[in-house]
Amino acid sequence: MPATVVVGAQWGDEGKGKIVDLLAQEADVVGRYQGGPNAGHTIIVDGETFKIRQVPSGIISGKTCVIGAGCVVDPEVLLSELDELEARGIDPSVVVVSGNAHLIMPWHVAIDQAGERRLGKLQIGTTRRGIGPAYADKAARIGIRVQDVLDPKILRQKIEVALAEKNVWLERVYEADPFDLEDVASRYERYAQRLRAYVGDTSLLVDRALRDGKEVLFEGAQATLLDLDHGTYPFVTSSSTVAANAAGGIGIGPTRIDRVIGVAKAYVTRVGAGPFPTEIDGPDQERMRELGAEYGTVTGRERRCGWLDLVALRYAVRVNGFTSLALTKLDVLSSFSELRVCVRYRLRDGSETEDFPPHQSDFHSAVPVYETLRGWAEPLGDELPHAARAYVDFVERALGVEVSLVGTGAERESVVALT
Repeated sequence: MPATVVVGAQWGDEGKGKIVDLLAQEADVVGRYQGGPNAGHTIIVDGETFKIRQVPSGIISGKTCVIGAGCVVDPEVLLSELDELEARGIDPSVVVVSGNAHLIMPWHVAIDQAGERRLGKLQIGTTRRGIGPAYADKAARIGIRVQDVLDPKILRQKIEVALAEKNVWLERVYEADPFDLEDVASRYERYAQRLRAYVGDTSLLVDRALRDGKEVLFEGAQATLLDLDHGTYPFVTSSSTVAANAAGGIGIGPTRIDRVIGVAKAYVTRVGAGPFPTEIDGPDQERMRELGAEYGTVTGRERRCGWLDLVALRYAVRVNGFTSLALTKLDVLSSFSELRVCVRYRLRDGSETEDFPPHQSDFHSAVPVYETLRGWAEPLGDELPHAARAYVDFVERALGVEVSLVGTGAERESVVALT
């Protein structure tokens, strides 16, 4: 049985958690293939709100939840999240963490925070959760992996070796306080004692599930335009977010993936710094933010809001190979009498293009070319108003991809399936 990948199609916060939670009702295994606790997925079920950072969204439905090798894990965040879920009646024993995933250590967080401060006005806008430095150590082959918690001696040795270098950087480069070996070692050994019960061979687990004909669902933590290779670099995350990495991040072959579902808001938001061609000027920015409750799940930061960008969305279709699209938060647009949709970019030389610019300088200076569609000014139910359906049809035609699901509210049930 092939697997399904759910990918954010914009800069994140598209409602991936809700769509994964919805699809998880029919799945047996849900796996996260990249990222760490720097992105939150909000899920509302029966009036209860769950804000998840590290655990796959399938946990709410009691599905086997895999944290793959492509992820970075903050043990303090993970264990705290599992405790909170258990206190709310959800069994945490369904979670399995790859031994090949890397640990976020306290010096990663400290370097992330100090590094952003040093950049000043040139800040990337990271969540300062240590994600980038953890992936940097992974690439430099000096990282500490989840499997290292299985042996107290190895764990302590790796912490000792790492601190010998990281404390020098913290003190001499970042003018920050160093870490005490005994404090870090004892703290992480306490985490390790609990974390060991969750460590497993997630690649083998997923492979066997697929061979047994089970439904497997993969989710990313971040979205397409934050991809390290294909996103709006340097204002990106530190791992590959696109659908192709689901196979590598989990540990299966790419031929096992059958469906790729993109998730996009009916408008666009972005957190942190970086170019944003369709960002709204004036009072409609704040209006959209309030209507959509556009504040970061993890950080609480205000999200920048903009009109739907079909140039960027067409790019996401290309690099992910979407087989269908879930268009979320269409209800937020119900309060606007007119809706602008970016259909092309005007570049510095005066030419216009429907294709995403391959070079950063062109994207930074791109000016959106809009078409204006009629709003519907009425609430959305099981049947979409004519103008709302026309908006969805416009997106479908422009992208050449079927819109299969439309989000009409925050709750799990507030979804219209289109045929």
